[in-house]
Amino acid sequence: MASRLEATIYGKVQGVAFRTFAAFEARRLGLVGTVQNSSGGSVIVIAEGERTPLQSLLSRLSSGPSQSQVEHVDVRWSEVKGKGSFASFDIE
Repeated sequence: MASRLEATIYGKVQGVAFRTFAAFEARRLGLVGTVQNSSGGSVIVIAEGERTPLQSLLSRLSSGPSQSQVEHVDVRWSEVKGKGSFASFDIE
């Protein structure tokens, strides 16, 4: 069964190509979902897929691209019911 990862990444994560980085990594791992900036300065990633690739994505998000400085990541896991919510991985 597929899983869902919801991660909010805090630190210097806006204006450093973090969303592009997250989308590239998610697509490379065959995941679907979305990444977006929040009004509070964090980045929110929602990704669905198999647990192992999701864990790999989380590891990459915890490091971020070279220009970023990730201070903290809030993580929430859940199971995907049915076909899930996404058909691709998009930047919003």
